[in-house]
Amino acid sequence: MGIQCCKNGQFCEIVVKDVDETTLLKEREKQKRKEKKKEPPPSPPPPPKKPRPPEIKKPPDNEPIAIKIQAWWRGTLVRRTLLHAVLRALIIQRWWRQTIAKLLEKRRRAALLCHALQAQAAVKLQSWVRMWRIHLRYCRLLHAARIIQIYWRCHSCHTRGFFHGSYELTASQLELELEILLGSQICRITDCIPFPIKN
Repeated sequence: MGIQCCKNGQFCEIVVKDVDETTLLKEREKQKRKEKKKEPPPSPPPPPKKPRPPEIKKPPDNEPIAIKIQAWWRGTLVRRTLLHAVLRALIIQRWWRQTIAKLLEKRRRAALLCHALQAQAAVKLQSWVRMWRIHLRYCRLLHAARIIQIYWRCHSCHTRGFFHGSYELTASQLELELEILLGSQICRITDCIPFPIKN
């Protein structure tokens, strides 16, 4: 036979068994008979006990005080042990945090140094490449300018060269003054030619 009930939203089941009272009485009587059969024969009476000396008891007023002192001392020892354990744990934690911080700082510095070296190498390579390209372009432009100058000088010499001169004739000599223009170059010739005198 079972009963179910609900308490605070939780189910409980109570099971009650039907037991006949007569069967219980019979079982108890059987157990008593077995116990009587198993009882050993009566043993001789024990020897008389020696009287114990009377125990000296402390006055009841000191016991609670001693208990309090012992509890206080044990609590002090426990607190001291816990305090030492906490201090040791704090020292280990502080050391571990410092070690981790040093390792992180070392790794950060190594990464920064590596990055700086790579950046410096990249800048140097870029500057070399730019210098080489500019030098190559300058050489090309210089070569082109030389070719243009050579052709221009040849052209101006053949097309724009001319003579300009003047002379003065006297009784005894001839004075010549010539200017030859060839491009950007000017050549001046001045000369006096004496005449032979006949007697």
